[in-house]
Amino acid sequence: MKRKLLGFVLLLTVIFLSCKKDDTNEPASTLLPSLPEIPYSYLSPNFPPHFDLGGLPFFAFEPDDNPITDAGAALGRVLFYDKNLSYNLSTSCGSCHHQEHGFTDYAATSKGHEGGRTRRNASHLVNQRFNRRQFWDQRASTLEAQVLMPFQDELEMGMTLDQVVYRLKSLNYYPELFNAAFGNEEITTDKVSKALSQFVRSIVSYQTKYDEGVPLDFSNYSQMEWDGKDIFFNGITRCNQCHMTANFYTPQAFNDGLDVEYADNGRGEITGNVADNGRFKVPMLRNVELTSPYMHDGRFSTLEEVVEHYNSGLQPHPNIEDRLTVENQIGGTPYQLNLTEYQKSALVAFLKTLTDHPLIADPRFSDPFVQ
Repeated sequence: MKRKLLGFVLLLTVIFLSCKKDDTNEPASTLLPSLPEIPYSYLSPNFPPHFDLGGLPFFAFEPDDNPITDAGAALGRVLFYDKNLSYNLSTSCGSCHHQEHGFTDYAATSKGHEGGRTRRNASHLVNQRFNRRQFWDQRASTLEAQVLMPFQDELEMGMTLDQVVYRLKSLNYYPELFNAAFGNEEITTDKVSKALSQFVRSIVSYQTKYDEGVPLDFSNYSQMEWDGKDIFFNGITRCNQCHMTANFYTPQAFNDGLDVEYADNGRGEITGNVADNGRFKVPMLRNVELTSPYMHDGRFSTLEEVVEHYNSGLQPHPNIEDRLTVENQIGGTPYQLNLTEYQKSALVAFLKTLTDHPLIADPRFSDPFVQ
């Protein structure tokens, strides 16, 4: 009899442990999001005229079935910062994408909901309206697909989409927000995806010292900033051949000679094509002063280290981007810049003119749960 009782207890224990991941915890707190009485406007700003150059408008993407609305982005803002949407109520999207840090993380890799570390550095979320494929390896074909993936990542937030919906339905501040955004209180993963995407697409940078300088012929620049700008655009350093347009990016993935052999093959792990090994999405340089550490694995702590990599540290690799080689051929001889100390400092000074101070202080993108 005792053996049967012991067996029954063990069976119940196994069932409990196996089902534990399917339960839903109570909300983290009764703290309500603080939203303005007059809703913020999230509609597309008037970008400066130089945003129309270099083909940048061609890359802009806003799905016909998900235009940015004030109510939709407002809902997305709450979803973005709500820690109730992680399994143990500890982590939100904003936990790894800090506004004051250019919507990136402070650490080389981010801490997940149970303390584990992500594999890669958190990507910045600014001007994503000019990108379709998301993540360093570009595995998500749209922003709408990308925003749902962290919820379902076992390390990051540890939820299923059904659990996300269940948790949202348990929070009394969401019905009104969903109704305002979509015309009814029904909560679905499609609406979560759309609202989050609207919010992220509304995070735009266009108010930097560089943007102010374009119509002034950069008379607002110091001599060192001016010299750095010339170094960036002179064609010799080839900086602007990868970081193009007013967004200082390209939507492609490149191998930039970080390693002879890559522990993380980036895009190659998604496509299975060895020609894609070591290729990672080219990051935008707006707010780059704020987004350290740098590269997909956060290996460089400072801009000076990044500049030195391209100055003297490129490693040979069969897939190194042709723009980084002497022969202008993929897999060619790494092209070292051999800049002087002043030139390197000037280049860093120019990169710091790409910081958008109004953006990082904009209350529209701040955490509504901070009281």
